[in-house]
Amino acid sequence: MGSKGAPDHTPVRGGGAGTADTGARGRTWRAGWARGVIEIRHLLRSRKEMSGQLLNIVVALVIAGTLSGTVPGTRIPMGHLTLAGFAAYLLFQVGLMNLPQMMVTEREEGTLLRLRATPGGIPAYLLAKSLLMVAMAVGTLVVLLAAGALLVDGPLPHGPGGWLTLLWVTTLGLLAVIPLGAAIGAVLPNPREALALLMLPVMALLVTSGAMFPLTALPKVVQRVASCFPLRWMAQGIRSALLPDAARAAEPAGSWDLPWVALVLAAWAVLGFLLAVPLLRRATRRESGSRLSARRRKAELSGAGVV
Repeated sequence: MGSKGAPDHTPVRGGGAGTADTGARGRTWRAGWARGVIEIRHLLRSRKEMSGQLLNIVVALVIAGTLSGTVPGTRIPMGHLTLAGFAAYLLFQVGLMNLPQMMVTEREEGTLLRLRATPGGIPAYLLAKSLLMVAMAVGTLVVLLAAGALLVDGPLPHGPGGWLTLLWVTTLGLLAVIPLGAAIGAVLPNPREALALLMLPVMALLVTSGAMFPLTALPKVVQRVASCFPLRWMAQGIRSALLPDAARAAEPAGSWDLPWVALVLAAWAVLGFLLAVPLLRRATRRESGSRLSARRRKAELSGAGVV
């Protein structure tokens, strides 16, 4: 009995696209988690990878155990400060050296080419790599602190507040360096050059970021440059968790500056996330079977020339 001008109240079915997107995201997360678990198992079974991480821990313990003297202005052993710095450096190294080298190697093996044909392949790949790096970093940190406490009387977090600080600094630190490492891995040329290109700046940051000795011992201009990078703030945050409050005397501002630690690491995390996905997508788009074959032929010729 309605008139011709009556409005049409028939419901519009518009939820299909949203449901499909939700389902696609769910599949991506599941694929990323599954791949990440597989890669963690592979890491635990790889003698080469495990021995490399253990060697880093041994070097840190040897250096911390052989240092004498105290932190300037305090009675805190210098070895404690160095061990806290190494804890930050090993987290930094996992994201800024291990991850880029791993990604470049897998690109050479054709992993990025396969991602082009996989729906949601890039986010799942990044999730898997993030899980692997977190497992590697946290495992290294736990072994370093436990071995340090047992073998060289190293420091441990002082009370619940220290453990909480160690947790959030580690979390923010990994969020700062893992996406950045993924972005770097997307643009590095090849595995042979990756180590050479990364080693010098990473070692320079180790020396200038206060991880090996008090930052106040360095020139002011070096302190300012180091303050632009995440390692300086990761080291300061971990020192605040592991060392007594008296160690603040060796910090440039005379305090732990934890709000600045959180702010700088969060800023690097945002920058890394903004760079990682588009750079990896760009690298994936540039991949092709002919490029992969050409790189393999070049690598074979280079290997033959060396022999």
